[in-house]
Amino acid sequence: MAAPVRCFPHPLTSSSHREASWRSSLSPAEFSGWRCLKSLLARTRKDELKRLNSQLRQINEALRRQAKIEAYAPGLSYAPVGRIKETEIIVDPEKQQLLTILRTGKHFLRNQDPKKAFILFKEAFDLAQSLEDHAEEKKAARGLGASLQRQGKYMEAIKYYSKVIEISKLTGENSDITEAYGAIADCYTELGDLERAAKFYDKYIARLETN
Repeated sequence: MAAPVRCFPHPLTSSSHREASWRSSLSPAEFSGWRCLKSLLARTRKDELKRLNSQLRQINEALRRQAKIEAYAPGLSYAPVGRIKETEIIVDPEKQQLLTILRTGKHFLRNQDPKKAFILFKEAFDLAQSLEDHAEEKKAARGLGASLQRQGKYMEAIKYYSKVIEISKLTGENSDITEAYGAIADCYTELGDLERAAKFYDKYIARLETN
């Protein structure tokens, strides 16, 4: 039996309620397809993109409201902090403090308070740098990018998403690079810089195809 084909809602006719209901049912692969669609739009004629750009922003906002935390991954299940295993014992009080701050920042981001989340993620980011803990520094940078993106501070968000890429390359742990490219592309789309958005969507898609 052939697999069912999901139709994306038309950006000019779908209501916010239908968009939100549709978004909540997307799988990670289907969200990647939606992001790829945005990439294709970004590469069509510039005057058409300008006309559609406001509708895309409205759809993006509806998608974010249905996200578990922030618009930074297919399926938007991204969380800056992983759950600590019961068997993991942390003896360093500063590391324990760092993880607690990250968890609290994640809580505020989940509950739609990106300003408080930003303060906590920034504190975690600075502490992780002082401890030279690149893994937690990268989680804090992701949280900072997400909280700034939620506040509409797209250029600042790009700065921290770029930091995620930098740390990933430094440590050789590249699993977060793909989604960082996608998040940066989303930010440039919101800024109306469609040429740069298209370049980062291309990088995002290229990594999806090779990973």
